[in-house]
Amino acid sequence: MGPDGSKKIQAALIAGLLALSLHSFSQESILDRTYRLPGNSIRASRALGEISRLTGYLFTYDTQIINANRTFTLTGGEMPVRVILDSVAGDTTIHYLIQGRHIILYRETALPPRPDPPADSLPVFLAIGGKIIDAETSEPLPFATIGISHRGKGTVTNFNGDFVLRISEENLYDTLTVSYVGYVNRLLPVRSLPGNVMTITMDRDYIPIPEIIIRAQDPLVIMRKTVSSVASNYGTTPAILTGFYREGVYRKKEPQVYSEAVLKIYKSPYARSLQNDQIKVIRSRKIESLEAKDTLAVRLKAGLSATLSLDGMRHLFDFLDPQSFNSYEYHLTDIVTIDGQTAFVISFKQREWVTDPLMQGDVYINVDDYSLMLAEFEVNPRYVDQTGESFISRLPRDYSMKPEYVRYRTRYRYVDGRYYLSHVRGDLGFTARGNKKMFSSRFNVFFELAITEHYTENVARFDHEELAPAYSVFSLTIDGYDPGFWKDFDFLKPEDDLVAALEKLKVRLGEFNE
Repeated sequence: MGPDGSKKIQAALIAGLLALSLHSFSQESILDRTYRLPGNSIRASRALGEISRLTGYLFTYDTQIINANRTFTLTGGEMPVRVILDSVAGDTTIHYLIQGRHIILYRETALPPRPDPPADSLPVFLAIGGKIIDAETSEPLPFATIGISHRGKGTVTNFNGDFVLRISEENLYDTLTVSYVGYVNRLLPVRSLPGNVMTITMDRDYIPIPEIIIRAQDPLVIMRKTVSSVASNYGTTPAILTGFYREGVYRKKEPQVYSEAVLKIYKSPYARSLQNDQIKVIRSRKIESLEAKDTLAVRLKAGLSATLSLDGMRHLFDFLDPQSFNSYEYHLTDIVTIDGQTAFVISFKQREWVTDPLMQGDVYINVDDYSLMLAEFEVNPRYVDQTGESFISRLPRDYSMKPEYVRYRTRYRYVDGRYYLSHVRGDLGFTARGNKKMFSSRFNVFFELAITEHYTENVARFDHEELAPAYSVFSLTIDGYDPGFWKDFDFLKPEDDLVAALEKLKVRLGEFNE
């Protein structure tokens, strides 16, 4: 994106912020409310924490304009919250916007006017990002969902709670929704976002439901309603999904192969459709350790195909299939909020007399429409070693492997009155040992798909020559590297440990993070 386009978007953001500067009386009242604080030297982060304790309000801010570690002297006595915040910021240009029980700190900057871009120019984007954390513990929230409300556009946080999302000009007056299981949704006007290194806090949502209500629900009845409601809850027309895919193989926590791609996915209707889903790779690249060529060459089998097979409402999970109910035990263990909706939490595990390696985990089912919103499950650890080499390709003949865990996660997003696939994650851990070697090596393999955009208009199936090989090892199909890979697409922000590992491989992080 050129500087003109970037500044134009910033100017539009500023215009929105100016409009929002006319706070309501209720917003002004909390900022003008006075509290008595002792006069002493204090860090900005501690001062914000004290204000939160006194007022019940939490803060969202750009760490580039608010230095949480800055120490300043606070004048003692009665003073308004606004004055305290001015002291925390150390900058009178900081403005405050109240959203619910959250206070957003931001700065307005004047930019010179820029001419409108040509009508045939590419869309202008603004990258926003930050970290999603628990309001009480400050712990990061992995796999939180961030998206433009009702637009089918979004992403998820990584294990560190970090995210990046590209906002187009047409979305400047939309609302950013942040969602996490068991937490109250955060709604932030796009035009009020403080910057691209912001911290967004999430409040737990406690639902005081008597245990007797949970006991009165039959989990099998709920599961049957979920299966029978596929046609009314999930997409009935074809859709095109844009997604970011990544997969990797780690040996002793060091990456051996790391691959990523932007995909287009043709999703056939969920009910009564004989059409298969399709995948087209738009751009891809891989990073391979030099040591990987000299050590155990492990590859993840059918990574792209596995992501589609984990759409459990398109390809019914066996623990959701009524024909397999007798093999499982089901218990309604909780009722939580997810995406602002109330959901049953049903835990399942295989029955004691079943000795085949089946799944165990939790499903989250909407209380109102019985849609499956989230599934988190794994191969039963007791029998996981029976899965053998079914998940791995290219294991040398003189090696044997022992699986340690196999875990999956599938999430759906509500768009235009229907649910669609939103996020898929698979993790596999195992040890491999050569027949003539004394020591074994531990490997970790993962694949992940995050849907970033969703379309239902002018949808057509892909030509056969465009399709990704259905059951190939994805990393072996990648040729070359396109330096403009990330130019117009969303991606998943890499975890801190991955970035550190790539640094050891002497990979230019500018290339990796573009």
